[in-house]
Amino acid sequence: MKKSHLVLVMVLALSLLTMACATKSSNENASGSGKSQNVTVKIGIQGSGGLFGKAREEKWFEQEFEKTGAKVEWIEFQSGPPMTEAIASNKLDIASLGNMPIIAAQAANIPFKIVSQVLDGKNNVAIIVPAGSTAKSLSDLKGKKIAVTKGSNAYNFLYRGLEKSGLTDKDFEIIQLQPDETQSAFETGSVDAWATWDPYITLNTLTGKGKVLSDGEQLGVLSPSFTIAGSDFAEEHPELVTLYLKVVNKALKWESEHETEAIDRYAAERNVPASVISGTFERSRMINTPVNEDIVDEMQQTADFQYKVKNIRNQVVIKTITDNQYIDAALKDPLK
Repeated sequence: MKKSHLVLVMVLALSLLTMACATKSSNENASGSGKSQNVTVKIGIQGSGGLFGKAREEKWFEQEFEKTGAKVEWIEFQSGPPMTEAIASNKLDIASLGNMPIIAAQAANIPFKIVSQVLDGKNNVAIIVPAGSTAKSLSDLKGKKIAVTKGSNAYNFLYRGLEKSGLTDKDFEIIQLQPDETQSAFETGSVDAWATWDPYITLNTLTGKGKVLSDGEQLGVLSPSFTIAGSDFAEEHPELVTLYLKVVNKALKWESEHETEAIDRYAAERNVPASVISGTFERSRMINTPVNEDIVDEMQQTADFQYKVKNIRNQVVIKTITDNQYIDAALKDPLK
């Protein structure tokens, strides 16, 4: 065989091999016979109701993951810190939580990625005061009692807000309480202000028990929330992380198109008036978007502040754990 013919045969063989591989990969993704087969995706949620409660009832996640050969396991948590602990021990793959547990987890060298933003953080955390309070600013609360839950987004919000206002915790009496303890203290006047989050903000303002003194937008201190995925899981199964985000968008689309039904459903679950849920929708609604540079910068400021006040032992760089490839792919090719 002439040398030119031999080269042509080799090129044709290589082309056929490439086409075969491409076809195999395409078939695997479509049929679920690829690496997603028999994978159980462990999804963490806080509480059993809300948007994810609807998704679980309709089995939206189960139906989509089944097409790839993967299964879904739901795991309920009370707060964010146990979620990051579960990711550290490979007992959880994906979860949504606030900024403080995420920063603490990175400082503790837990391997994970931020894969999307789910709350913008402008109005979901605030300092509220009784309706009859004459306070107009944080300075007006000097010498007063402010209640807050340690380690929460509100805790970070309060302390960063004090710093921005040229104040310190020594100017106040900071009372560390859980939300259920704080409600009665707030109503009886045992505390003069409460750094908290929704639904407590809306519940108190709508019922005339309190009013907002400052929120994140007013103080310039955001409290965003995010979806995170364990690093090993995200690198081994990027298609499943993307699919998770696609189903979240499907659920959000339902909520947007059936808002009245959603409000009535969530109100019944929490045994609160529908107006409270409407209020939380107005203050802060769930999103599912890429994490932009401004939010990364805001998170970095929070992380640096927490290191300065010695709430975390190690300095962290937020941009090193932010990865928008999954949400970008989900938005580019949404579920039909």
